[in-house]
Amino acid sequence: MIINITDQQIQIDTSIERIVLDDVREMLATAHWCPGITVAEIQQAQRNSALVVGAFLPSGKQIGYLRVVSDKTRFAYFMDVIVHEHYRRQGIGQAMVRSALAHEELQDVYQWFLLTPDAHGVYAKCGFQPLAAAYGSFANFENWMAIIHPRPERTSFEGQ
Repeated sequence: MIINITDQQIQIDTSIERIVLDDVREMLATAHWCPGITVAEIQQAQRNSALVVGAFLPSGKQIGYLRVVSDKTRFAYFMDVIVHEHYRRQGIGQAMVRSALAHEELQDVYQWFLLTPDAHGVYAKCGFQPLAAAYGSFANFENWMAIIHPRPERTSFEGQ
């Protein structure tokens, strides 16, 4: 998929082989949800994901990334959705999300989830709505449970 922003064509690609790990690490390392993430962590996470999507400049530099965790049947969860700060607010994130939603390997999925503190408008343009609106009274946040620990020091990923 090609999208045009300003005077550049941005390519949206779902090929894991095309992912530029150093570019992804540069973007994710400063994100509030995974500060200091290493290339090794990114590699392991994307190997265990159902889909990765990248956004690329004509030069090959990667300026967007997301991954989907899914059983490819009923459930999918968007993670690590990020666009390089110099390219935000140009539709790149929406194009990556739409590419994942339309991906042939995920066509059986009917429950899509994500968590965002600040990008509700971006995702609403792709069809997402607050959980309570999507599920009605079943989605009372008091019904949801989680175990969330602080991000651990990961010595097994150091230097990678």
